[in-house]
Amino acid sequence: MTMDLVLAETLVCQECGRCTGVCPVARSGLGYSPRKVIRQVGESRTQSPELDRALYSCLGCDRCAAVCPSGLAISDLIVRLRGEAAPGRCAGTLAHGGLLQSFMRLMATSPERQHRLDWLDLSLRVSTSGDTILFVGCAPYFDRVFDFPGLRPVETARNAVRLLNRVGIEPVLLDDERCCGHDLLWLGDTGNFRLLAERNLARIAATGARRVVFSCPECLRTFKLDYQRRFGKSSLELLHISELLAQESSKLDPGAMPGRVTFHDPCRLGRHLGIYDPPRELLRAVPELELIEMNHSRERATCCGGTAWVECGTAVKCLQSARLAEAGATGADRLVTACPKCDIHLRCALCGTDARTGPEIVNLIDLLAESLGLSGPEPLPEPAVLARKGGSQDA
Repeated sequence: MTMDLVLAETLVCQECGRCTGVCPVARSGLGYSPRKVIRQVGESRTQSPELDRALYSCLGCDRCAAVCPSGLAISDLIVRLRGEAAPGRCAGTLAHGGLLQSFMRLMATSPERQHRLDWLDLSLRVSTSGDTILFVGCAPYFDRVFDFPGLRPVETARNAVRLLNRVGIEPVLLDDERCCGHDLLWLGDTGNFRLLAERNLARIAATGARRVVFSCPECLRTFKLDYQRRFGKSSLELLHISELLAQESSKLDPGAMPGRVTFHDPCRLGRHLGIYDPPRELLRAVPELELIEMNHSRERATCCGGTAWVECGTAVKCLQSARLAEAGATGADRLVTACPKCDIHLRCALCGTDARTGPEIVNLIDLLAESLGLSGPEPLPEPAVLARKGGSQDA
């Protein structure tokens, strides 16, 4: 999209201010405003340092789009502006020293094959060919980078396979799967995003599969919206794992799990893709498990506070603490997520001294596996992983 078309989109803005009124970053009092960004773009001030910084304050949570009377997709506009106004660079502050973005760019450009399936064990039934691919996402990388209590990205991937096995599916796993490219696209790095997309689409096409199941809402959103906008409509059926399991719920038969849970709607799964019911249907199907909604849920759910591993500052920390407090106010024992990044971001906040009394955080996949007695014993970390994590913390 050319900058002229981006500018034209801003003309539908009615200056009503509803976007700024619901924007979690604007409400943090740090001076950011979606309406101000739109005004600056409309006035053709697209190269100012002030606008560059503002663009990277946006979380892409789409709370603004949910209330915009003109139907302006502000987060999509922000993404395009990042690519147009600052090509090849990021004006935001990268979290973790840009380590994760470096992994993504290596996956985009390196000719080397990865060892993406080292986490499989003999109890997991997978296939080299079939109708259904399980797209694992960056869980193997997250497992090496983050060391929050209870966080088990690779074990969650194993549980996803176990759940699919339970409903009679032996998924195809890609031995050289690449990052979907979501984060690089949202940073404006469209070149490396395209390289990642082309690699993934070619690898999937070579399997002959007709369906791809995702455990990460960001991956699903990227395939369903961003890939198809740039590469054309796909014949693949694209599903979040909660959608597939809800369709096959008669085969699950979970055991009783007394307790109370509340569900955190990921922005990409909810407002971006309109998927609200399947996770709740699965939770309600667990005997003796009570689902209690937070005040802000479904379309009004609050963001976990992070996107593309950028600008993890004061506004984000305030947002995360408020979300954990809201979850705690329900009286729930557990806060259930359906997104690996929400899992990471909320656990990060939970490690803060003001949030230690909050509910236990659990991924939906892990909770369902637990209710079915499918979870294996928690694996001992490899010495190399421990050393790497320890080095990261010391740094």
